[in-house]
Amino acid sequence: MILVKTEKELKSSLVSSNKNRRLGLVPTMGALHKGHLSLVKRALSENDTVVVSIFVNPTQFDNKEDLDKYPQTLDADMGLLRQISNDLIVFAPAVDEVYKKEVRSKSYDFQGLDKVMEGAFREGHFDGVGTIIETLLKLVAPDRAYFGEKDFQQLQIIKKLVQIQKIPVAIVGCPIVRETSGLAMSSRNERLSKTTRNKASFIFKVLRTAKKKFGTKSANYVSDWVQGQFKEQADLELEYIMITDVETLSPVKRKQQNRKYRAFVAVYADGVRLVDNIALN
Repeated sequence: MILVKTEKELKSSLVSSNKNRRLGLVPTMGALHKGHLSLVKRALSENDTVVVSIFVNPTQFDNKEDLDKYPQTLDADMGLLRQISNDLIVFAPAVDEVYKKEVRSKSYDFQGLDKVMEGAFREGHFDGVGTIIETLLKLVAPDRAYFGEKDFQQLQIIKKLVQIQKIPVAIVGCPIVRETSGLAMSSRNERLSKTTRNKASFIFKVLRTAKKKFGTKSANYVSDWVQGQFKEQADLELEYIMITDVETLSPVKRKQQNRKYRAFVAVYADGVRLVDNIALN
């Protein structure tokens, strides 16, 4: 396994790995877990060379306290990656290596995909995401880049990013990986106490029932039902529930045939913000 921390080292490693081979990229912010590792395994199965980036991107945090608390565990991350393969290139740059003189995000027009859900509650978040992903895609120039569906809105925005920036890469979405309880795997889960972590499994239980109800009930009915369920949970605070069209991420007013829908939630558990989603049809 090769660990590189500068753009120059990265480019040198990529040249030596043979330009003509298939190249995959798995962008992460570190604090790796089985969800990340599933992306890496998928990338390894579909490419000859795989780059895993580990970079806590400051411009996608609207809350400095959240950024300060984000775990940085490079040594542990490297250990987990070694368990999968020694044939990886790990790119772990410093902030000034990525942003040079000014830590600032670009401004994008994501055609409304960024105006709902996470975008509505986290100002500037997706401009920060777009900035780092565009930077990584242009530095690495992969054939494929892999992202988890837990952050489904982000996945759709990244697909729009490569379209508007005309970046020649296939964006691959991968299924959500869950803990035994059903809780979506996230680096943030490590900040939960054992008791709260068990209680947070309620999030997926509600989503699964919402999916069943969506078969016969309206989107508004299901949204109201979800809100009612969380009002009964003293330890879980629902920030939002939204049911949207999968492609446009616009809220559903009336279900239509041949359209795909998804339910999204953001929930606070002991001050830790958790997101999840589920395909409804």
